[in-house]
Amino acid sequence: MNAPFPIRQPCPPGACICDHDRLLETPGADIRILRLTRQEEKKLLLRLENLASLDDLRRMQERLHALLGITLTVHPGANEVRTVRGLQIEVAPMPGLCSKTRQTIPAAVRRGLDRNPAIVYELLNSHDLLGGL
Repeated sequence: MNAPFPIRQPCPPGACICDHDRLLETPGADIRILRLTRQEEKKLLLRLENLASLDDLRRMQERLHALLGITLTVHPGANEVRTVRGLQIEVAPMPGLCSKTRQTIPAAVRRGLDRNPAIVYELLNSHDLLGGL
């Protein structure tokens, strides 16, 4: 299949379970995720590390879903949240999404939240965990 845009190179055989080739071979498959080349992934990670506000994080979640089909969820964990590590940051698995990328996106969001703890407080407050403080 010839994509109208540059696509990500497949991972080495046995290194990943992203099903890159199967996704390309499936007619009518959603191949938006393949737009995330390694160079574009670096830009994305840098952008996620430099979040400015909770609204910025929400916009990034929406854009990831609209442009690439990636579902990123960020919410307080079931237990006590004392640090950014207590937040649940997950990327839903999907065909074509490299397992390494599924790990690096949440790590970049954590680094961004570590740099700007006000976002974490806004997030906790939006889930009413601070009781309106």
